[in-house]
Amino acid sequence: MERPAAAAGGGDAGLQDVLRGRTNGAQRTRMSSNMIRVFISSAFTDMSSERKVLLEKVYPEVLAFCRTLGLVFEVVDLRWGFRNITSGDHESCELFLQEIETCKRISAGPAFIALLGNRYGHRALPRLVPEKLFEVLLSKLSKKPEGVKQLQQWFLKDNNAVPATYVLQPIMAHFPHYSDLRPESGLQRDKDVLSWRLTETQLLQLLRSAATDAEAAGDITAEQKQLFYTSVTEREFEQGLWTCEGEASAMLFVREIPRQRVRDGPKRLAKFMDVTADGLLDAEAQGLLTALKSRLYAASQKILNLHSVELSKGSIDPKRKEHAQYLDSICEQFASQMKARIGAAVDSPVVGRRRKVWGSTEEEKEDLSDWVLDEVGHHVVMSAEQCRGLQGREGLLGKLCLVMWESTNVRHGPLVVHGAAGMGKTALLCKLAQEMQTVLEARVVVVIRLLSSHHPQRPDIDHLLRSVCLQICLACGLAPPTLLTTNTLLELVRFFQNVLEDVSQQGNTLLIILDTLDQLSDQHHAHKLRWLPVDIPPNVHLVVSMDTNSEAFTNMRLKLDTLENFFEVERLSHDEGKQIMESYLQASQRTLTSEQSAAVLQSFEPTGCPLHLKLILSAAKRWTSFTPLTELRLGANTQDMMSQLFLMLEEKHGKGLVGGALGYIALARNGLLEFELRDVMSLDDEVISEVYRYSLPPTPSLIRLPPLLWARLRRDLEDLLEERWACGVATITFNHRRLCEVVSNRYLTSEQRGRSLKILAEYFQGRWSGKLKLASLPGLSLLLSDRKVPPQPLWFSPGLANVRKLQELPYHLLHAGLWDELRQEVIGSAEWLFCKSRVCGVSSVIHDLDQCSQYMDCTETRLVRDTLVLIKPSLDFLDGHMDMSLFYTELLARLCSLATLFPSVIGQLCSQCEEWLLMCPEPILIPKCSFLQPPGGALQHTLPGLQGGVLCVDVSLEAELLVAGSDEGVMAVWSLADKQLIHSLQGHTAAVLSIKVIKSSAHCFSLAADGSLRRWSLMSGQQLLCIQEAVPVDSAPSSVHLHLSEQQLFVYSRTQVKVWKLDGAQLLLSSSSDEGSVVLGVLEDSVVSLTDSGLVRLSHPVNGTKTQIQLEKQRQLTLMSSVMLPKLAKLFVVSKEGFLYQISRTGKHTADEFPLVPSLLSVTEDEKILLAGSERTLSLFNIDRDSVDGFLNLQHDDSVLSACVSSDCRLLASGAADQLIRIWSVTTGALLDALCGSDAPVTSLILYDGFVVSASAATSCIQLWSLKYDSRHKPTAHIPAGSAHVAVSKDADRVFYVRQQSQHEVISWNNNTGSLSDRLAVSAQVCCLELAQHKRLLLCGLNTGTVLIYPLDLPQETLCIPPPESFSRVLCLAVSSQEKHVAVAYEDAVCLFEITTRDSFPTVEGPLERVSLSLLHAPLSSMALLSDRRVLYGTCCGEVKLYDFGSGSRSELESHRSKVTCVTASNWGTHALVGSEDAVQRLWALSPLVLDHTMEYKGFFFEGVLSAAFSDSDQFVFTGSQDRTVKVWDVTTGNLLYVQYVYSPVVRMVTFRNGFVALSQQGSVIREVFRCPDHVSPDFNPLRNVKAQYRVTSRDKNQGGQQASTSDLQDFNPAQFNLNLMNMLKAKPSSTCLIL
Repeated sequence: MERPAAAAGGGDAGLQDVLRGRTNGAQRTRMSSNMIRVFISSAFTDMSSERKVLLEKVYPEVLAFCRTLGLVFEVVDLRWGFRNITSGDHESCELFLQEIETCKRISAGPAFIALLGNRYGHRALPRLVPEKLFEVLLSKLSKKPEGVKQLQQWFLKDNNAVPATYVLQPIMAHFPHYSDLRPESGLQRDKDVLSWRLTETQLLQLLRSAATDAEAAGDITAEQKQLFYTSVTEREFEQGLWTCEGEASAMLFVREIPRQRVRDGPKRLAKFMDVTADGLLDAEAQGLLTALKSRLYAASQKILNLHSVELSKGSIDPKRKEHAQYLDSICEQFASQMKARIGAAVDSPVVGRRRKVWGSTEEEKEDLSDWVLDEVGHHVVMSAEQCRGLQGREGLLGKLCLVMWESTNVRHGPLVVHGAAGMGKTALLCKLAQEMQTVLEARVVVVIRLLSSHHPQRPDIDHLLRSVCLQICLACGLAPPTLLTTNTLLELVRFFQNVLEDVSQQGNTLLIILDTLDQLSDQHHAHKLRWLPVDIPPNVHLVVSMDTNSEAFTNMRLKLDTLENFFEVERLSHDEGKQIMESYLQASQRTLTSEQSAAVLQSFEPTGCPLHLKLILSAAKRWTSFTPLTELRLGANTQDMMSQLFLMLEEKHGKGLVGGALGYIALARNGLLEFELRDVMSLDDEVISEVYRYSLPPTPSLIRLPPLLWARLRRDLEDLLEERWACGVATITFNHRRLCEVVSNRYLTSEQRGRSLKILAEYFQGRWSGKLKLASLPGLSLLLSDRKVPPQPLWFSPGLANVRKLQELPYHLLHAGLWDELRQEVIGSAEWLFCKSRVCGVSSVIHDLDQCSQYMDCTETRLVRDTLVLIKPSLDFLDGHMDMSLFYTELLARLCSLATLFPSVIGQLCSQCEEWLLMCPEPILIPKCSFLQPPGGALQHTLPGLQGGVLCVDVSLEAELLVAGSDEGVMAVWSLADKQLIHSLQGHTAAVLSIKVIKSSAHCFSLAADGSLRRWSLMSGQQLLCIQEAVPVDSAPSSVHLHLSEQQLFVYSRTQVKVWKLDGAQLLLSSSSDEGSVVLGVLEDSVVSLTDSGLVRLSHPVNGTKTQIQLEKQRQLTLMSSVMLPKLAKLFVVSKEGFLYQISRTGKHTADEFPLVPSLLSVTEDEKILLAGSERTLSLFNIDRDSVDGFLNLQHDDSVLSACVSSDCRLLASGAADQLIRIWSVTTGALLDALCGSDAPVTSLILYDGFVVSASAATSCIQLWSLKYDSRHKPTAHIPAGSAHVAVSKDADRVFYVRQQSQHEVISWNNNTGSLSDRLAVSAQVCCLELAQHKRLLLCGLNTGTVLIYPLDLPQETLCIPPPESFSRVLCLAVSSQEKHVAVAYEDAVCLFEITTRDSFPTVEGPLERVSLSLLHAPLSSMALLSDRRVLYGTCCGEVKLYDFGSGSRSELESHRSKVTCVTASNWGTHALVGSEDAVQRLWALSPLVLDHTMEYKGFFFEGVLSAAFSDSDQFVFTGSQDRTVKVWDVTTGNLLYVQYVYSPVVRMVTFRNGFVALSQQGSVIREVFRCPDHVSPDFNPLRNVKAQYRVTSRDKNQGGQQASTSDLQDFNPAQFNLNLMNMLKAKPSSTCLIL
């Protein structure tokens, strides 16, 4: 595969080509490489000292340098690890040249390093000689018949090559023991080695003699002659230096020996100079070396590094001073020049693209166009490659095109291509895309995703949909999706469907091809295909493929009603196979003999499988025309052929090497870089033992896999592996998932898999970097050796992460069973969690932890995973660019309450976060309690999908489906098996009032306030029936009812009844009740009504039979509620007069006293228990034949709104207005549990299979609670969300609140235990609360003007400030900082009272002072009382005033443009902060009164300050705002120091030590401390974690109070905000609602 290198001319045109799926565009705009891969060229022994010192000293230095730039550094030194090459296949020269080309193709910088000494290098026989050239040479040797015979013996003509070629036979063909290193074959091997050297010399002499004569005769060129004279080294130089601008990416080091001593004969210098076979200096080679050096000195002066050094005893001795200096010089030059070249390559911009630094956390957000080029371009190029080899399938292609053509202008379903694995589905779809582009050209946008190209990883459905939507939007000019607006699968699916509709309206053709859907990961149960649309609009075509035997195909058959959309890819015919074979061989410049062709087709024909044929041909292209048929390895099927290929590789390279390499590739999570594979194989003692089985490593203290061994194997694996590029880095993986399966079965036994996974884990841990590892080699005792593997830090440099470690380490630790290390280094490492979330995305971390949970029974892992799910919306909002301080703050604010219970992981995480935050060099708020939603607890799932409050819920037990309707007319269906949304049912235009599931089928009826009655299929989501005017329009939920019997469908209100057959086809009855008559319900098939006179009528709508039952006339009966008992054939009626009537269908009836006035009345499914809810009490009654006996009264803290009993009548769940769900024992009445987290009154409950399903008319989410959760991580309950008034003690142990629903009671809440501690009854509606912290007094202002004061230490006592004469209601209360005075603001005055004690009992004296307010004066909205008896207050109209009770003077301060919401005085009385509903807040100095700072803050979606508190020292002021943030401001400068998102508006704040205690609107108590270093960096940006702007205008204190702008850290420009997006966000629920 081509390296992703950008070319000129990409630009917008190239981007549009990629977006529209055109291959040429993708090829022009492939991304730049982040790899530095250099080939080291030298003779084997000549420069060994230099190569060794580079390996030990320089390569690690350059590696570290490259890592700091986000680059991969790799050295390819194929001569390292060998004394000489022992392979006898003559392929080394070709292999070296191929590796040079690979390095030049891949490397972003230097690619070729030449090391040249005084040895010209081995001049090998060419392996391949063209037919014409060889026959010319033979003709010149006509006088040497023995020579001709010898050449013909060693060179055989291969007619399978095109054109024909003479091939040099392997050495072992004539000298079988040449490469036999076994000790017992030593003599024979030595003999064969000597024989080959003599033979090689003879053959070279013959060829050179003939070539010289042929050149002289003009029969061949000088270049052809050089084929027999040139050394391998010079050919490498030619390829690396002088081909395709090679010098630009090359470096050259030359060593000269100035004087050769006479005594240093050829024998001593044999390592450093060329000698002949008889031991003499090779003069011819020396002459060629001189010519080569002359050329280098003349042509490569710019890259030349020339050294002159004398040898010592014929060698380089690092212990000699001059030699050590020479080696140091080489190292210094190599390192400095490499760094300079790499730096220059990195800094030079790639045309049209900004180089993306791999692993950087500090880069700006990646452009969408860059993302498209990487993601879409990969699939487009892969598609083009798949098309190349496709032959046949014209009939199937034609059918697909015809169906698409016929359905272009109508709505239609997706097309499904299916077949067995390896049948060519992918190639077929790629060809379909190519054909569509050819036919429609510019009018078509082709979106193709080859999901199998990601194996062994399975892509996630949300990633797939997001990338598809993004490509379509950018190609078609639509607004693209963002993480913020599509951060759930449900939102993505809706966006995808809307995009298809929008494209359809444009008129151009869109073709979406999703290949191998069965390869999707199981995230969100993607294989169930609920996300896949089945109703495709005109001009849009969706084609998918999958394995016929897959779960996805089974679900697809259920999803589509017709078989016409299914197309099977069947076996290839004999002729199609022959056509493919001929095309493949032609492209490879090969052919086969007729016998070989017949053998190939004979093997292929029984399977007809394209993959089988491809594997056969990968072997067949290596056959020569003289390869005997008996040596052909042909497998009977795909798996057998793979085994044959692996067997051939084992015979050539050794089973240990082949199995090791393939096993590691199969086990890698995202493939392996080649140097990583060499590293892990170097750590594998079994591989090393096989490599050095019969020979010792050159340096026993440094043992590694010789790179040449892998290079030879890699070359033979080229048809089975692929180079996969991502982020500029190429990994190697198998090109088909079937290969991975066969490799696993063949090489990875359970024991071997575990051992290999452990090696991979230790490698990515960096365990053996710089350490000695024990090695056991044959013939040696145990040996400690350095394997020279690189270190694996988490960060290569600040802000630059080790991406490969992040990708691979968790997977290998998990599967190797190293779970303690996994918990310590990954799950329990806050730095790891942040780093991977920041670099790879938080979804990848969640996926890692999901995998861990599948194997490890670890509660802490699940809790950490759930924490990241809760943090994810914040990360999405910031496009993933959350910094470490915010990430650690979020972790701590969610987990610290669990640290004690779970010390090993969560305790460790919290300690790490707190330690880091305490050492943070920037201003920071440090959480001291869990105030953000913690993980764990009973709440398991929050089911999104509705809009508006949930009014009705029902369950289909048979189909395991849940259906609900909202007050905005939307219905949704979820699967209870996997908790996923299946359908969103659109049709009603007003509130859905009632839903009933038909038990016998997966259908339901819905009744809505738009008057319509509809029937739906819960499986398909289709509307089956619609009846208009079934009920009056705008009916209320409690006024109309829906009832299903076996045959009829009843819709009734108090005055009207309509009855249909159950299929809805026929209206059986439509009647209105008589005046004075009320419809109670339906009993069996009869309508039950009650008249004012106590007459009960039962009327059958079909047969017209009627039954009348007269109740006692002497009792008045005012109907309150009723309930039907169909199994007992009776009904209960509760009257306002306190009686419960039991009325039997037979006419029997009884009346029992029933003192309750129930707002809730229901019976259990078995009709044995009656439930009656009245205010805060839920009563349970046993139902006997003639009476009901109460046996339980369950008390609640607020009104009971809903209740249900389990099917076995053992458990009862009740929901109340206090937002709690209580679980009770029906037998004992014990409260078993109270579930906190609904954050809304619980109006609907269902018990289902160990879960409680809850819903509220105030929220749009359905919640599922497990009754079997681990109670250890149950979150502490908090006060109800949205309380009307609140106050909190400064130590956060007590919270006081007034409920929104009933403001005639103050509730005291124990925050430590999470329970209600007291109720403080009041006589009138509460208007405000205030708390005197030190004197522990709770002040409560009433709308009657009374102020009640509760001494917290004397709970039985209550003080009272009587109302003023005007009885004006209390608007505000304010206590001075020293708590000596309290100010009470009424509608017409502000009064000052003194707080004193008398006989140790608190008392209030006064009013001491009173200031009247004008009738025209706007009502006070907020107030602060200063210690010097001045009161500062703001009004609803934005006015701000300061009144001095001592002097009676009044000062008017600068007004705000909206209601003043916060007035807070500092602790020492020097400053006050005034905030309002708009974006402005002002900080005033109070002595003298002057405006110090005007702080304007424009948040992303809400404005306004709600609360504030000053720090103990008054150095900082904390504000809580409507935008759900807490901000910290510097009082002296007015600068914004820190912004923290807390997910809910902070409505109350009090000073606590060097921080604050606060209360959020959601009911959570927040306790934090603020830490600010003495010096803050001028580069510090407090807004980096929020989307906001601010401006501070401060008083110039040197110019007499004049106003001047002294701080403008962020330009304040509200126009930069997208107001439509802001409005949308205001309607979007808080991300804290995202529960697991």
